[in-house]
Amino acid sequence: MIREPERMPRGGGAAAPLPFWRTEWFLALLLVFATFAAYQHVWRAGFIWDDDMHLTRNPCIVGPQGLADIWTSRAARYFPLVLTTFWVEHAAWGLNPLPYHVVNVLMHAACAVALWKVLGRLRVPGALLGAALWALHPVQVESVAWITELKNTQSCLFYLLSAQFFVKWVSGESRRGSWHYALALFFAALAMASKSSTVVLPLVLGLCAWWMQGKLGRRVVAGLVPVLVMSASSGVLSLWTQHLEGANAPEWTRGVPERVAVAGRVFWFYLGKLAWPHPLMFVYPRWSVDATDPVSYIPTAALCAGLIVLWRYRGGRLRPAFFAFAYFLVALLPVLCLLDQYYWRYSFVGDHFQYLASMGPLALAAAGLTAAFGALGRPGQILKPIVCGGLLAGIAVLSWRQGAEYGDEDTLWRATIALNPGCWMAHNNLGSSYLDAGRVDEAIGQFQAALRARPDFADAEDNLGNAVLRTGNADEAIAHYRKAIGIDPEDAEARSNLGAVLLGQGRVDEAVDQLQRALAIKPDSLDAHYNLGNALAGSGRIDGAITHFKRALEIDPGKADAYSNLGEVLLRKGRTGDAAAQFERALAINPRLPSALVNLGNVLMREGKPGEAAALYLQAIQASPDDAEAHNNLGVALMQEGRPDEAIAHYRKALGINPGYTEAHRNLGNALFKEGRVDEADAQFQQAAPR
Repeated sequence: MIREPERMPRGGGAAAPLPFWRTEWFLALLLVFATFAAYQHVWRAGFIWDDDMHLTRNPCIVGPQGLADIWTSRAARYFPLVLTTFWVEHAAWGLNPLPYHVVNVLMHAACAVALWKVLGRLRVPGALLGAALWALHPVQVESVAWITELKNTQSCLFYLLSAQFFVKWVSGESRRGSWHYALALFFAALAMASKSSTVVLPLVLGLCAWWMQGKLGRRVVAGLVPVLVMSASSGVLSLWTQHLEGANAPEWTRGVPERVAVAGRVFWFYLGKLAWPHPLMFVYPRWSVDATDPVSYIPTAALCAGLIVLWRYRGGRLRPAFFAFAYFLVALLPVLCLLDQYYWRYSFVGDHFQYLASMGPLALAAAGLTAAFGALGRPGQILKPIVCGGLLAGIAVLSWRQGAEYGDEDTLWRATIALNPGCWMAHNNLGSSYLDAGRVDEAIGQFQAALRARPDFADAEDNLGNAVLRTGNADEAIAHYRKAIGIDPEDAEARSNLGAVLLGQGRVDEAVDQLQRALAIKPDSLDAHYNLGNALAGSGRIDGAITHFKRALEIDPGKADAYSNLGEVLLRKGRTGDAAAQFERALAINPRLPSALVNLGNVLMREGKPGEAAALYLQAIQASPDDAEAHNNLGVALMQEGRPDEAIAHYRKALGINPGYTEAHRNLGNALFKEGRVDEADAQFQQAAPR
C-alpha cells in the first residue's frame, strides 16, 4: 500500500489522522476524476473503424450466434472475454455508443488506480505521479477513445491485478499467501482471455520478483510455471487467429533480417512518443526498410547495447533504469514486428500497442522527478506540486485535444490523411463513409487516391465499382469488380457485387456463377446469399431462392429486404400466409420499406381487401414516389373501390416513371374502356401488345 508518512503527536500516542485530501481514497477519486476530465470528447463520440466487426455487426453480439459461440468457435478470436463483455453491454443498452465509451474510460481509470497500487507495492518513488502520467498521457487516447480497444483497458486491469497479488505472494507479508497466488493466477487467466498481448505476464512477474528480491528463487520460478503454460496457450491461439485473418499473406511476407531491423526501430519509436507525443496519428506511415543496408540495423544494435550496459550495472544506481528498460522491452515483445500480425500491412507501429509497455518509462520518469525534488530539500517540496501539476495538466490537455479526433469515422480518417497522405487504408475507409452518406463524387475521389497509393488494392477497386454504380454506369462498375477479382481471385465481396450487377443487366447465368464462386470462398457471405436468392428467383428457381434468402436471414436477422424478398417468392409458390408473415417481419424492422408494403398490399388484394391494400400502396408511394409498381397496384385497388378517376391518375404516374410498363398500359386501357373512352383505351392496349 502507498502510505503517507505518519505524524506522531508531541508526547507520543496515536498518529494524527491525515487530512482527507491526503487519504488514499480521495487521491484515487482525484485520479479517476482527472482521467474522466481528459476524455470529455468521447461522450459525444460514436463507433469507428472495426467496431462494426467486433461489436455492431458481430453475429455473436447482434446476430444469430451468441455467448456459446464466443467461447467455442473461431468467433472467439483471441479476446473472448472482451467479446463477452460486449455481449453483456449490448444486452444492457443496445448499440448506444455512450455507455461503451463510459465503460472504457472507467476501465482506464481503474487501471491507473491499480498501477498506483502496484508501483507502491514495489516501493517505486512517486508511484501516484507515475500512475497519473500514464493515465493522462496522450499516447493512451487511441486505447481509451476507441471502443474496440476495450481489449487493452480490460486486459490491463486484470494484468495489474495479477501483478498486485503476485507481488503480495512474493513478499510473504501475509499468511494468506496461497490465496494471493491463486488470485494472481486467476487474474492472469482473465487478462490473457481479454487480449493475447498479456502473454508477457510471466516475464513481467519475474521482473517484479527480481526487483523485490534481487534474484529469482526456486519458489518464484515454480510459481511462474502455470502462468507460462497459460501464456503459451494464449500465444498459440493468437498466432492461429492471425493466420486465419491473413497475417501471413504472401504479399506481406518479410525476411528475418528485415524483422530484426524493424524491431529496433519500433522500440525507439515508442520511447520517443512517450518523451515527445507529437504528432500522434491513428495510422503512422509504414516504413520501408532495406535489410541489405547496414544502417538499417543501427536502432537494433543501440537497443542491444543499451540493454547490455544496463544489465552490467543493474546492481548499482542504474538498477531502476534497467528495470524500466527491461520491462518496456518485455512488454513490447508481441508488437516488435518479429512475428506477423494483420495490422503490419498498414503500419509497423500504433499508439495502442504500447499501452502496457508505457508504464515502465513513465514510472521511471516519475521516480526520477520525485528523487530530484527530494534532493532539493524544502525548495523541492515547494516546486514539486507546481512542476508536476503543470506537467500533468499539460499532457491532460494534449489528451483532451487528441480525443476530438475520435468523434466519428469521417473526422478520424480526415485527421489521419492530413498527417499521413499516403495511407491507402484511410482513403478507402473515408471513401466508404462518404459513399454511405451519399457523397458519391467525394467517395470516388477517395477510392482513386487509395489506388494511387496502392495500385493492387482490391478492396478499393471493389469500392470504386460500388461508387461508379451509383452514378448509373454499370459497365464501368463491372470493369472495376473484374479488376478487383484479377488482383485477388478470393475476393468474395467483389464477386458478389459483380453478380448483383450482372443480374441487374439480365445476365442471370453469369450472375449465378459469380455468386456461387463468392459463396465457395466465403460461405457465410450475407450479400452473396441475398444476391443469389434474387438471381434464382429471377430465373424461376424458387426453391433455391428460398434456401438462400433463409440463409441470409440466419446470418443477419435484421435484413428487412431479405424478409421481403423471401415473402415474395413464398407468395409465388402460393404460400400466402407464410408470405404475409415475412412481409410483416420486414416492416417491423423498416416500416417504410416499399417492397414489403407493396407485397403485403398484394396479399391483401388476394384476400379481397382492396381498401387495406390501397393504404399500404399509398405508404409505399410516400416512401418512394418513383415506385411504378406501387402506383400501378394502387390503381388496381382504387378501381375495385370504385374510384376510377384516381386509378387512372396512378396508372399514368406509373407509366410516366416506366413508359414500357406493359401491365400498367393494360390496366389503364381497361379503366379507360370502362369509362367509355374507347379510343384512348385502344391506344393503351396497343402499347401493351407484344412487339
